[in-house]
Amino acid sequence: MKILMVCLGNICRSPLAEGVMRHLVEAEGLDWQIASAGTGDWHINEPADKRSIAIAKKHGYDISKQRARHFNADHFEAFDKILVMDQQNEKDVLRLADEAHHREKVMLFLPENLEVADPYFDDKLFEPVFLQIEARCKQILEEIKAQS
Repeated sequence: MKILMVCLGNICRSPLAEGVMRHLVEAEGLDWQIASAGTGDWHINEPADKRSIAIAKKHGYDISKQRARHFNADHFEAFDKILVMDQQNEKDVLRLADEAHHREKVMLFLPENLEVADPYFDDKLFEPVFLQIEARCKQILEEIKAQS
């Protein structure tokens, strides 16, 4: 299984999701590839936001070595699932999808059309966003394992 987490700048939400999911997958001994990317290109090769790194560390995850990358059409072939944090990310990703089987790989990270809030402009959001991402990563892992 190859999963790509996507948000806007690839410095807050998707690095958290990548780090949590990678940790969970490794703990299960699964040979999955987990990565993240951003629909915007402002932060390419930069580390995650220091607040994301701090909240992840607080909860036992190390995302300090992750670097931001930009989402591109090649990711449709490289990944089985592309999980986006909000509806604008979904629109931006789908705009690059030329084929139906590529569009089928794209889904919101949260169920029922819910969005993961972008904590970039509000320090108080990092804790609840992290907890939401961690809980959902655990659910996604169990859902995929149940389908296998």
